[in-house]
Amino acid sequence: LKLNQPGAAGWLTQDALWLVSKTVTDKLRAYLLSQAIEGIPSSNLAVFDELQSHGLVESTPEGKAIWTALVAQGNWQQSFTFLRLQPALIWGNEDRPDAFSGTVSVAADDHPTDAPAPAPPPKTSGTESHQNQSLEDPMALEDADYLGTLLDMFELAEPKTHDAPSASALEVSTRPSDDPGQAFLNWVREGIHNHKLIINDSKAKIHTVCGSVFLVTPGLFQRYAQEFPGISQGADQEVEEWRWVQKHFEKLKVHKKRENGLNIWTCQIQGPRKRAKLKGYLLGKTELLFGTVPPDNPFLMLDPE
Repeated sequence: LKLNQPGAAGWLTQDALWLVSKTVTDKLRAYLLSQAIEGIPSSNLAVFDELQSHGLVESTPEGKAIWTALVAQGNWQQSFTFLRLQPALIWGNEDRPDAFSGTVSVAADDHPTDAPAPAPPPKTSGTESHQNQSLEDPMALEDADYLGTLLDMFELAEPKTHDAPSASALEVSTRPSDDPGQAFLNWVREGIHNHKLIINDSKAKIHTVCGSVFLVTPGLFQRYAQEFPGISQGADQEVEEWRWVQKHFEKLKVHKKRENGLNIWTCQIQGPRKRAKLKGYLLGKTELLFGTVPPDNPFLMLDPE
């Protein structure tokens, strides 16, 4: 794909890679089909949703995958619809091309900001810091470890939201919503289905492993507590709210315990360059969250007892 010139398919600024949405999506689909990958959406909108749900493209402030922006350099300018990516997703530790010497300005009705690119990005080791990224997430240490390639994204497809849950799932879901543990579980299920919570991604707090669902602690519970401040209503002022939620989740008894009776499991992460560990709960019934469970995350391995 040509970069940073009239007729190009993308523009690299200091903090983002802007890819012309239709051009890149058509090429991506053609490549996947050439690799005999099945189930590729024929609609570009569906592809955008897949990219967005796995955290591969950045969302607009309105939560959309597509940005509208004006590219300008000297006397030349043109408006495009873009997918916006983090450059580290593409180049990782490699040297990046020089940044665009012009500007990419987001349309006023999209979000009133400019993305000037006066200088090339500094050489980095591939480790990128992210604001608001939980420090307990080992994979947040390196953007380039985005769990493989775009091919992996389609292999780790999201579940179909129209799949009906089983009778056992319905039985658990009928528990009172004022049960704090069940309210948390409902939030997780809804977050997965509306793509607010991503799975099997470097930033994800939910993974599939050994045919089961792995809920990362404390990250997932901390996010819930951040979205619902004061959720405990001062029930236990000695305990942090996320721990209070986690305690009520355990009372549901929907998680598997280890042979030694402990609740928390450990997963080994093996990315292209880094190894790390995640701790969390292993659900006993996947149908509590999924109609069709995605394939296991190939980069995670459950620690033996």
